[in-house]
Amino acid sequence: MPQMAPMYWTFLFTLFILLFIMFNMMIYFIFMTNKMKLYKKLYYNQMNWKW
Repeated sequence: MPQMAPMYWTFLFTLFILLFIMFNMMIYFIFMTNKMKLYKKLYYNQMNWKW
């Protein structure tokens, strides 16, 4: 594929970089929401003492 124009290579490169960044952001935010749910659950259960 060396016949491809350099502009097309740059377009492909930026497209893959943007997809990679969006994929990583999606994974990060999904992980953070699950972590926050777990943290809230642990925090609320810790105050449930029967004296």
